Amino acid sequence: MKSTETRFYGPNLGYVLELYEKYREDPDSVDESARRFFETWSPPRIEKNGGANGRASGAVAEAGVEVDKVVGAAKFVRSVRDFGHMAAQLDPLGTEPPGDPTLDPDFHGISEEDLEQMPSSVIGGPLGERTSTAKEAVDELRRIYCSTTGYDFGHINKPEERFWLRDAVESEEFGNQLEGEAARRLLRRLTRVDTFEKFLHKTFLGQKRFSVEGNDMVVPMLNRLIRRAANDEVPEVVMGMAHRGRLNVLAHVLQKPYAKIFNEFQQPDRGEQPSVSESGGGGWVGDVKYHLGQREFYLEEGEEDWRVLINLAPNPSHLEHVNPVAEGMTRAAQEKREEPGEPRLDTSASFTILLHGDAAFPGEGVAAETLNLSRLRGYTTGGTLHIITNNQLGFTTEKHEARSTQYASDLAKGFEIPVVHVNADDPEACLAVVNMAYAYRKKFKKDFMIDLVGYRRYGHNEGDEPAYTQPTMYETIREHPSVREIWAARLQERGVLEEGEAEKMVEEIQAKMEDLHKNPPETEEEEDEEGGQSYTPLAGIPDTAVPADRIEAVNAALLERPEGFSPNNKLERLFQKNRGDLERIDWAHAETLAFATLLEDGVPIRLTGQDSERGTFSQRHAALYNAETGEKYVPLHAMPQANASFAVYNSPLSEIAAIGFEYGYSVNARSVLTLWEAQYGDFANVGQPMIDQFIVSGQAKWRQISGLVLLLPHGYEGQGPEHSSARLERFLQLAAQENIRVANLTTSAQYFHLLRAQAVLEDHKRPLVIMTPKSLLRNPMSASKLEDLAEGRFKPVLDDAEARQRAESVERLILCSGKIYTELAGSEYREEAVDTALVRIELLYPFPEDEVEEVIEGYPNLREILWVQEEPQNMGAWTFAEPRLREITGGTWDGMPITYIGKPARPSPAQGSARFHKEEHAQIVRRAFENVSDDGGEAGREVASATRSQAPAQSE
Repeated sequence: MKSTETRFYGPNLGYVLELYEKYREDPDSVDESARRFFETWSPPRIEKNGGANGRASGAVAEAGVEVDKVVGAAKFVRSVRDFGHMAAQLDPLGTEPPGDPTLDPDFHGISEEDLEQMPSSVIGGPLGERTSTAKEAVDELRRIYCSTTGYDFGHINKPEERFWLRDAVESEEFGNQLEGEAARRLLRRLTRVDTFEKFLHKTFLGQKRFSVEGNDMVVPMLNRLIRRAANDEVPEVVMGMAHRGRLNVLAHVLQKPYAKIFNEFQQPDRGEQPSVSESGGGGWVGDVKYHLGQREFYLEEGEEDWRVLINLAPNPSHLEHVNPVAEGMTRAAQEKREEPGEPRLDTSASFTILLHGDAAFPGEGVAAETLNLSRLRGYTTGGTLHIITNNQLGFTTEKHEARSTQYASDLAKGFEIPVVHVNADDPEACLAVVNMAYAYRKKFKKDFMIDLVGYRRYGHNEGDEPAYTQPTMYETIREHPSVREIWAARLQERGVLEEGEAEKMVEEIQAKMEDLHKNPPETEEEEDEEGGQSYTPLAGIPDTAVPADRIEAVNAALLERPEGFSPNNKLERLFQKNRGDLERIDWAHAETLAFATLLEDGVPIRLTGQDSERGTFSQRHAALYNAETGEKYVPLHAMPQANASFAVYNSPLSEIAAIGFEYGYSVNARSVLTLWEAQYGDFANVGQPMIDQFIVSGQAKWRQISGLVLLLPHGYEGQGPEHSSARLERFLQLAAQENIRVANLTTSAQYFHLLRAQAVLEDHKRPLVIMTPKSLLRNPMSASKLEDLAEGRFKPVLDDAEARQRAESVERLILCSGKIYTELAGSEYREEAVDTALVRIELLYPFPEDEVEEVIEGYPNLREILWVQEEPQNMGAWTFAEPRLREITGGTWDGMPITYIGKPARPSPAQGSARFHKEEHAQIVRRAFENVSDDGGEAGREVASATRSQAPAQSE
């Protein structure tokens, strides 16, 4: 057992001595356990020969003096470790670092001479072992912590991580001077990076390319990370990045042929070409070259060993929005889903590399939301490696105008992510940092942040003149050598390169590029591996019925409970009563049966969202909890018929990152039924960029196929503007060329069949947006019977079965969608309206024109068509449906009135008064059947609006 004198050393000894000083001044200032310890302990003397013990021989000062000095030394050392980055030369352009007063030993009451007298054990760590005195150790500390690398770890709370990081830095195990062929290989990489940019700049003058110049080292850093992944036989690496440097990364990390990139500069972007068809047949619009992604296998030069699939996600100009998408793709690659229960997560099967911008990372909220996902059970990917390609400048915005923090990376500190700042002009330091980052992620399964501090050689794009707004900065940049030139000069000084050899490399690579440009190889247009054809037509509605005996069997299994499990009594009574009844299957019950039968068919399912485990309206209860122990039980995990995994997770209170994550997951796991649910449908507003830039347009721009299902509670029930509308109109406005499916359902059987159809149509995937109900969840009118699930399929249009029996007498056809149907169908006016048929359009997009036309044909004496909705006139489906209805009726029924019945156009989705809501809906229902109005007031304005809508649409 260690003696009390040798229990503490280095910074630990300094801390104890500091505490001892407090005890000597006031014993009550420390806690009781410390007081008991100090009653029998005295501080060690410091010996000149480097020892530390309690003997008097060799002592250089009395104990009190020694304590002060050692405490000061300990504080000084701690400051160097924690704040040395403030004195590091991080800016390649030579800006002086801000420094910190605590980095001066005088601040702590000690001198360089005092440090000479102290042993290196005062410093502790690896440096204490390889030096003789504290002065020697401190000099080493300054060299390591205050050079071209700034280690920013003071915010890490876990001791194990802190000590590992300190030892990794001070042992310098991840960094070494490159010699011989390794040094030359790095020069060749930098030469390719630099020459490629210069060639594009000269050859395609004025065209945008968003050059990497000034942060060139990011490419060799990525190569090193992929190389480490290959050594560990990692199957897939997912990358997300903005447009700056993307062409260089495509060329030199994903090995996209130069000739192909040159051709994209010479030919019009596919994004500039019109679609093949304007009526829905084409679908491909493409994107600019610096937004495109690629999937490619990485192979080290001259080697034929392990290949790593690099999956570079495409990204729009919404810079950081690819972050959660890439994380979702990684999670999909990490999970094994072939067995029942929760998917098995293997974080060694893939990892994410995210490249950020120094303005975008602290500026865009999606970055923080994505970091928050990093250690959540349903979202973790076992650590992401982040690199900020730091230009020290936004578009034209200076860093002091763009953020309120010292560093662009400071956001990461709130998530206890280690941060290293490194000068982009020091290649060896950059490679050492990525080695350390990879090792940290591998050991601790956590994120790591590298702040690569460089500059931007040109303006935001190559057509900009940056000297207009940053004249002095760009005067410096014009005279500043590239990192290739710096590295070549360093190698020449070391004797690794002969004079003129570096320029010869440039000439050889430039000659190769010029030849490829002038004499491009003849290659056939490659079909995109990710999306296949640019357009896949929607298939017909599949058979989704499930035999009754199968449904009965899985339902019985779902009502079983494990031995010793004590569920909530009230909830269990409701379960056994309601879900035991297959003659009245409500919405949540139908959903569970859809999930259960899909799992039996071997289809994995992932459901996430805001309170989705229970359901916003306490309807789902996918997980049950033992009332006595809190133990969790998921019936769909335990179901013996299951042949695939089922995952259900409550998401954080986030939309944009959560939706992006599920989109990425669905892209990389197309066999999985992936669903995201909003607490209320209008919460999806916050994720609108993900919907606009990825979900509805990803296939048209990038051939990226997704079958993501969005479950958005929608319905007007007097709860006010924010809990009524899922903004149905926005999805319909974004619908074109069969890019998505949009449904507004009224029965649980329809929901059952549509979920199963979405899973079955594996080769014809489209995102599916469902306006899910709230009050209809338990409304008897939306319930279905076992036979409704055991027979048939999803129906885009539900005709009026009663009216069909008296079709000859029907003169008025009411078309509607969603919850308003139950108000119309349950109205006292309906029984008297024998001349009226009430028909539901369940699938709004693709609009079921054939089915609607068939319905209209079935009523030969029809005189008018009414569209009734609960949303205001400028919202909902009216403006989408009206021109399509006019097109359908423009032939045989030319001139037939098509009338809107509903609320007038409004700036807000719903009113705040429940009473006014009830009165207004009663008026809408009455007018739908009577087609009359009161004089004046709100209803009068509504009818005026309806009357105007009867005017035939003007021809274009």
